[in-house]
Amino acid sequence: MSGVTVKAAVLTAPRRLRIADDWPEPICGPYDVLVQLDGMGICGSDLAVFDGARQPPALPWVVGHEGFGRIVAAGAQATAAPAPGTRVVIEPNYACLQCPDCARGLTSACAKRTIVGMNAPGILAERVAVPAPFAHPVPAAARDVDLACAEPYTVARTAVRRGGVTADDKTLVVGAGAQGLLLCQALLAIGVRPAVVEPHPARLARAVELGARAAADGEGGFGYVFESSGVEPALRAALERAAPGATFVLVGLGADPLPLTLNEVVRAQLTLRGSLIYDHPGDFTAALADITSGAVRPGASIDACFPLERAQEAFAGARERAGKTWISLTAID
Repeated sequence: MSGVTVKAAVLTAPRRLRIADDWPEPICGPYDVLVQLDGMGICGSDLAVFDGARQPPALPWVVGHEGFGRIVAAGAQATAAPAPGTRVVIEPNYACLQCPDCARGLTSACAKRTIVGMNAPGILAERVAVPAPFAHPVPAAARDVDLACAEPYTVARTAVRRGGVTADDKTLVVGAGAQGLLLCQALLAIGVRPAVVEPHPARLARAVELGARAAADGEGGFGYVFESSGVEPALRAALERAAPGATFVLVGLGADPLPLTLNEVVRAQLTLRGSLIYDHPGDFTAALADITSGAVRPGASIDACFPLERAQEAFAGARERAGKTWISLTAID
């Protein structure tokens, strides 16, 4: 550490965040950039750490991973890094870029991947060190609310890319939480108006506001199903709506066994496609191009914004809100 201290949101016990005024500022390594964080979105995986469902390597633990900010310094070997003052979005999965999976472009499968907030400290602090290739420059005029959603929008856009869906395909999105809403936006961006199933009325209404439609009771014949909830009963219900030969793109994580047999898969000629995060650098670059061009406004999925000092409140209530929650480090409480 550098000897300088910063303010950070630190998990001290399940569902207990403390705002530390004396957290050590990370050292900016020779291949890193030091980023002054402006804001961070709250993700379901962050909430799993907050709730205690996913154990961090140690406590106290800085939380969060969906961040953006401004470069304030660069390491001596980070010669291709953006200049100080440049706004950047952090790609919080640092692949090794050297293993066979990385070499074939599947960085999402990198066994040595650093997962910010999970196997490495999170970024909800005033300053964070980031490997230079994973700090993506964006225009100064980009909207904070959109940048707070850039990383999960990349997850959604990548799922759409991997699925191979086209504008002519009848498509269902299962779940309209934050990731489901972003899936709707990624689909709408390529001309697909998805139907949505979601038991939470406010979340379903938000999806419809974004341009999706509510799936009719008993409606079937869907050639593509994007599953974002990770909940076994929701997937079972979606199977009953799928057309023969349908493709299921599974985005939501869940520990329950899949509610189907090999007989069902074979006889219905289903394709099951898991989609984990995104691949560096192309998926992130393409998603940021969508956002900075104005083609997509992922910030429309935002429901609430809190200053850093109210991080405990932001995390504690995030699951109950219809849309996404983010924390602004530039907001005044």
